[in-house]
Amino acid sequence: MDGSPCRLRPFHVPATPSLTFVWNRYRAGFVFNSEAGDHSIEKGRRVERDAVLASLLRRLDAVSKLDPADIAAIRALPIAVRHWEGGRAIVSDGERPSECCLIIEGFCIRSKTTEAGQRQILSIHIPGEIPDLQSLHLRRMDHDLVTLVPSTLGFISHASLRTLTHARPNVADALWRDTLIDAAIFREWIVNVGQRPAPARLVHIALELRTRLLSVRGGAELATFEFPLTQEQIGEALGITPVHANRIIRQLREDRIVDVSRGHVRVLDETRLAELAQFDDRYLHQDPVA
Repeated sequence: MDGSPCRLRPFHVPATPSLTFVWNRYRAGFVFNSEAGDHSIEKGRRVERDAVLASLLRRLDAVSKLDPADIAAIRALPIAVRHWEGGRAIVSDGERPSECCLIIEGFCIRSKTTEAGQRQILSIHIPGEIPDLQSLHLRRMDHDLVTLVPSTLGFISHASLRTLTHARPNVADALWRDTLIDAAIFREWIVNVGQRPAPARLVHIALELRTRLLSVRGGAELATFEFPLTQEQIGEALGITPVHANRIIRQLREDRIVDVSRGHVRVLDETRLAELAQFDDRYLHQDPVA
């Protein structure tokens, strides 16, 4: 890799859950196929493969160092790209998936639901991440993976990933390191929900998300960034009721610390935000040589 950042080239995906891209090796692009026969979709329109894999490559480069042969092997992965509506399960608790899911655009959550129907959000996932990578070795899912918003997803078969990791040890190490970072994030979320006051829980998660988004998108620190959780979902992530979540959001706005609304966070006072969150990003392990 030449050290220059991988940039995701924007492309439009029509809002239909039946849309699939299939890699065409002869035409060097992804071809849209509509299983539902939607004639509003332009047949044969292609999406460059680099655009699909850019977020994954940028993320892996942020946490590990891959050589050009490793990158070429990742680029050669067969990927089925599909549009997923918001709130739709990608894979559910108890299922035995045969493929892993790469988030290309959008956001997903992992969650567990009790027998009484109460859901706990365990983590938020962003473009470039493969949140169900553990299904390569843990055959039966023990939680749900769900889209938060309309998302573009790339599905990679377990067989293809096993072939890749056996042939390219550096890639296997990078993916293994990625799952270890997931575990570190889980540990921080346990501390967050169990020990921090609710306002600090919310801003800590927000700062974590901002830091992770910057790692795959680059650029300067964001004063406004995506935070695609409803008040009910914020409650599920923090272990509080939606009413309590509403009070916290209102108080943070009135105190001129952050404004959480319309799927975004707007930072109003960086200094007070840092004091409240006590956010230390070491657990994200974003420096591959540290």
